[in-house]
Amino acid sequence: MPPSPVTTGSRSRAGVRTVGQSRRSHRAVRRRPRARTASARPAALSADTLRRVLPQALVVAFLAGGTSAFVAHDKAVTLTVDGHPRTLHTFADTVDELLAEEGVRPGAHDTVTPARGERLANGEEIAVRGGRPVALTLDGERRTAWTTARTVGAALREWGVRTEGAYVSAGRHARVDRTGTSLVVRTARRVTVLADGRRLPVRTNAATVGEAVRQAGVTLRGEDTLSVPRDGFPREGQTVTVLRIVGTDTVRDELIGFRTVRREDPRLSRGTELVTRAGRYGVRRTTYHQRTVNGVSGKPERVATEVVRKPLPRHVRVGTGEPPAGPADPADGDGPDRRAPTACASDVPADAGQPSGPYGGLPRTGTRDWRAPDDEGGTRRAHAAEQGPRAGKPYVPQGAAEWPVCARKLHR
Repeated sequence: MPPSPVTTGSRSRAGVRTVGQSRRSHRAVRRRPRARTASARPAALSADTLRRVLPQALVVAFLAGGTSAFVAHDKAVTLTVDGHPRTLHTFADTVDELLAEEGVRPGAHDTVTPARGERLANGEEIAVRGGRPVALTLDGERRTAWTTARTVGAALREWGVRTEGAYVSAGRHARVDRTGTSLVVRTARRVTVLADGRRLPVRTNAATVGEAVRQAGVTLRGEDTLSVPRDGFPREGQTVTVLRIVGTDTVRDELIGFRTVRREDPRLSRGTELVTRAGRYGVRRTTYHQRTVNGVSGKPERVATEVVRKPLPRHVRVGTGEPPAGPADPADGDGPDRRAPTACASDVPADAGQPSGPYGGLPRTGTRDWRAPDDEGGTRRAHAAEQGPRAGKPYVPQGAAEWPVCARKLHR
């Protein structure tokens, strides 16, 4: 590059000033052309030198400035990941850039301090704490909790769990594994137990209501129970009532009715029924349980039943034949009126179906007497129209001795 006119001109005048200051002599005058020649050479050398040195000077100046910038952007920081520190030199401007350079990828449950978007300064300390899953059962409720703490005690403080008087399944200094840990915590709760007319407050970390009741000094006996499930979890401020129960069993026998089986019999007159086998009631035995709760009796409940005797059906023969032609009614002749003592001495009218009483609507004579003449089951099973004639059969051999009171009615 040719020297600038300003730079070159400046050098010529300097040379003139140097020559003018020499002695005014002829020798000097004669040497002036040589002085000009000597003056021209340095100017030419300066131009060549400038062409050589200027690029190098620029490079040196650039390098000097770059080194200053390099030094200004280099930062020494400390990166700690899960308790393991490292000192690093980095050109990263933010925490995120530094983590990316080091291949650290924080998860959703990890924490980074300072925040990931913060700018880095020389001497900065960056801490990355990995989240640890904990299968936590807190006061009966199960969930997965995350923590960056490395001990159980620190994790409980991080979650804000009250540990005074609490039950913790692991020691406070136990480590929380990176892969996961199970932990059961039951905090202390206030529970009130009502039993036997007393109010018993208790502070407990029990796992069940039944255990809390025992801690209150109450014992359950027999059928005693609680107002809430015994295996339930006791809650803060809960009131539990003890129900004293006395059970009583009562056994009752109940009759089971029998059915009647009727069969037609043409040998019997129409309208006549003959019981060939009496029915028998069955017996059902039932057990009832009655509870008295805190002195108040409840409704009996059926708890068991069994049939101790089965019922037997009654068999009846029903007449379908024509009634036999009998003798004239003794009441219409001179003989005794055998129907009159019937009304006098029997408990029910003679025409009542299956009348009750030992004499079945007939005069007071034994069944043995009635059966003796014909052995057909006794007059008491006969139709009302036949009772009169049948009653006359024992009268013939025995007379009126069987009717001491009603004999006067034999004759009108």
